[in-house]
Parts: sequence; structure tokens; C-alpha cells
Amino acid sequence: MPAILDNLQAVRHTAMDLLARREHGRVELARKLRQRGASDEHIEVALDRLSEEGLLSEARYLESFIGYRARSGFGPQRIRDDLSQRGLARADIEQALRDSGIDWRNGLQETWQRKFAGQLPSDARERGKQMRFLVYRGYPMDLVGQLLRGSLMDD
Repeated sequence: MPAILDNLQAVRHTAMDLLARREHGRVELARKLRQRGASDEHIEVALDRLSEEGLLSEARYLESFIGYRARSGFGPQRIRDDLSQRGLARADIEQALRDSGIDWRNGLQETWQRKFAGQLPSDARERGKQMRFLVYRGYPMDLVGQLLRGSLMDD
């Protein structure tokens, strides 16, 4: 059974411990604190204070999450969906994706290279397999199509 966080100081301390490990979004951090038995009132006060002090930042969280997921081979559509499920505002997600400066074409190329050793599909079945994998990873269908036609880097 998780320890019950029954005072503001305990909630703040737990939130800071979680933030020390990695960036968190406000919704995600509140959920984790709630699971540990903190009351909604204590959570709101603690998170407001952490935000004011600059220790909790949605912008930092977005930047960190997008960079990590992109380096892990995920495309913008999958990252967008993952962040939406974590309770972040769509407009903030879109702005962070624009500001990330990530070359999605290059990320697609690298992900494809790692998974399929740079082998263009030899038949329709293999083409479908590669396309499904790359679209599932969050890359736009048009870019995947260009890649699999061998014309992605010709632009």
C-alpha cells in the first residue's frame, strides 16, 4: 500500500523527488501524487508553487519528451498522440513540435535504416510491412511513401 501524503510538505517533497528523476507534465505529476494518496487540494497548492518557482515547466517537459521520443525513432504524429494522452494542450503540443527543430525526414530515414537495413521493399507484401511499421511509429504517410519509392532524399 502506498504511503499517504497527508500534508503539503510531504506532497511537495514527493513531487520534487519525481521531478528530480525526469521532467513531468502537470497532469502526469498530479496523477502520480494522487496515486500516492495526496489530496487534490494539497496537489494543486504544491504544483502551483513548483510552477511559480520554475521547478515544474510544461515547456521543458514538452521539449524533453519530444526530443527523447524523436531520438527513439518516433515520428511527429505518434509523439503528438502520446502527449495528448498525457493531458497536454493541443496548441502547446503543436507549438513545441514546430519549435523542436527536428528533421523528421532524417528521423524517418534513420528509423527505416535501423529496422530494414536500408532495403527498399521487393514486393507489395514487404512494402506493406515497412509502411505499417513506419506509420505506426508516427511518420506521415506521404513521407513514408516517398521513402519507399526511393525519392525521399531527392527533394
